[in-house]
Amino acid sequence: MPRPTQPCDLDATSAKALLEARELSAVELLESCLARADDTDIAVNALVVRDDVAARSRAQAIDDARARGEPLGSLAGLPVAVKDIQATAGLTTTYGAVPFADNVPDADDGIVARVRAAGAVIIGKTNTPELSIGANTVNRLFGATGNPFDPSLTCGGSSGGSAVALSCGMAPLATGSDHGGSLRIPASYCGVVAHRSTPGTVAHDERTIGRTNYSVQGPMARTVADAALLLSVIAGRDRDARRDPMAFPLDAAAFADLPNVDVTSLRVGVSADLGGLLVSDAVRTVFADRVERLAGIVAAVTEADVDLSDALDVDWQLRSDIFATNYHRSIHKFDPDAAGSDGGFNPNIRATYDEALNTTVLDIAKARRRQVELYRATDALFDTFDVLVCPGVSVPPFDWHQLFPAEIDGQPVRNYMAWLGLSAALTVVGHPTTALPCGLDGQGTPFGLQIVGPSYSDRRLLGIAAALEAAFAADRVMARPMPDVGWLSTLETACRAEGKLVHASAPPQQGAAGDSRH
Repeated sequence: MPRPTQPCDLDATSAKALLEARELSAVELLESCLARADDTDIAVNALVVRDDVAARSRAQAIDDARARGEPLGSLAGLPVAVKDIQATAGLTTTYGAVPFADNVPDADDGIVARVRAAGAVIIGKTNTPELSIGANTVNRLFGATGNPFDPSLTCGGSSGGSAVALSCGMAPLATGSDHGGSLRIPASYCGVVAHRSTPGTVAHDERTIGRTNYSVQGPMARTVADAALLLSVIAGRDRDARRDPMAFPLDAAAFADLPNVDVTSLRVGVSADLGGLLVSDAVRTVFADRVERLAGIVAAVTEADVDLSDALDVDWQLRSDIFATNYHRSIHKFDPDAAGSDGGFNPNIRATYDEALNTTVLDIAKARRRQVELYRATDALFDTFDVLVCPGVSVPPFDWHQLFPAEIDGQPVRNYMAWLGLSAALTVVGHPTTALPCGLDGQGTPFGLQIVGPSYSDRRLLGIAAALEAAFAADRVMARPMPDVGWLSTLETACRAEGKLVHASAPPQQGAAGDSRH
């Protein structure tokens, strides 16, 4: 099997094959990933916590076990970056918040425990907004994570550090999570793959609500097959999985063996705005071009009759319920008198919680009723289409100093969620969605699509995404874009010479509930 210039540039499935054939060692792969991080991370600020000594020890132990012929897990020797809201035993977990700067957990979260049990090498923790609240990866502890194609622009969020680490070659696999788009937005902005599975597919052992489409944990990778490989591990049904009342029975290992899909047989429904959500002309133009190219690949492309225009109002009511449930036992920690003006935490939490207290039971009841209606209407689309395709984000990447765009094509963005409508609306209905890279946009940054399928069809959906990915690869306009790591390395060298980090400082946090909803 031909190898790229550097082992860190291997996709996970190729690296796995070389490791198992003993043509590549876990130590060699790890050292390549660490070197890439050393060469690029001052420029982008993706890996914010590292323990190279522990990672090297783990990689060596895996090589020794393989040499002895011992049975090893499906991720044995593969470096994995972990989002810094997922607890890692013995490795600092800050949640992107100053009060947790020195927090070292005694135990792994379930998702991390499953990754370790499969033999992965945890390479470090990836940057996230404070307590993962935000779609722009900026916090006051580590600063901002820049887009690997232009570090002055946002990488999206909240799984931004994971997306950037993957794009730059710091790790072949990474974990993330998704509330209103936190897997899909950074994947779209950074040219990588993410999968938001049917809620309950990946057990979340720290879940606080019995049944909800929110707080889905998931895989991120550079290819669909790699994301499916990681999903086959994190969807495992170990003892921790039983702590999640939403975790339903499934054969997690089946995700590693995706079905072969004839791309020329696919019936694809498309929508630029899911029935009238705010989407920029720049995104509409690129999406129209990709739809035209897609029509030459699949059996049929048809405009979908979908209307999720009121899903954002539903989302806000449900979000109020979520925030009240999640924080009513800990809101005292956000006492402004505790540490500075907002206790050192993202003020959006306090503002959203306070607004939740003014939300009536009837408001939430109406939202829940409407949610079911929107789900059924969306699900009916799959009687006609194999998948629904829409853009990943409503605007191209913007200056990371902005927490969110103030306007889109002259239309004011009325609240924090308005620019996230394309992903947040799909959270409301809860159908599985794969974020798939599809070339570059007009400003030279990655453009991504959301590929949506019927509930509980994750394996089939990933198979379709893999078939589309292969077809896109044959078209230079639609193929997955890759950042210029040589240029990032040059920028890194310049930063070191000046003794500074590109993204060391963060902009002021906005806390008014009217303009910072997430």
